[in-house]
Amino acid sequence: MEQDSTVVTSNKRSCLIWGWLAFVVVVLDLGSKQLAITYLNYAEPNPLLPVFDLTLLFNKGAAFSFLSDAGGWQRWVFAFIAVVVSAVLVVWLKRTERQYWWLGLALSLVLGGALGNLYDRVVQGYVIDFISLHYNNYYFPAFNIADSAITLGAIVLILDMLFLEAKRKPSEEK
Repeated sequence: MEQDSTVVTSNKRSCLIWGWLAFVVVVLDLGSKQLAITYLNYAEPNPLLPVFDLTLLFNKGAAFSFLSDAGGWQRWVFAFIAVVVSAVLVVWLKRTERQYWWLGLALSLVLGGALGNLYDRVVQGYVIDFISLHYNNYYFPAFNIADSAITLGAIVLILDMLFLEAKRKPSEEK
């Protein structure tokens, strides 16, 4: 007896629809960085609140300026990592069913942030940071909209793993 060799496609819709959010994050990130470049002087704090300044800074390293003085090779290593992570996130979004919107939201926030910072790293050679939080003489490292999206996305991913993933598993095994 011959078997039908046609490929069965799934009717399940993916979380790739959340790509719009990644796009919005990239647009807001790049737009805010352009405004920072246009209106702020490098390393000059512009106080908005007692604990919040806008301060234009360039970060050649990774988070918290890790490896910023490494001589230039880190630009391409971090860019390569961002490309790989972005590709993995797109595949993950494609393979995630749309009903798991919380996961789609998280992955899209991380993807948008990664792409925003990737653009800076490739085009500028550094990431543009401008949000500065501090209290007295204690300063948190400057960051940007992309960093905020990555952080928020990571928090949502952790919450998803802790509280929602276990609820998904029994329905997936059926």
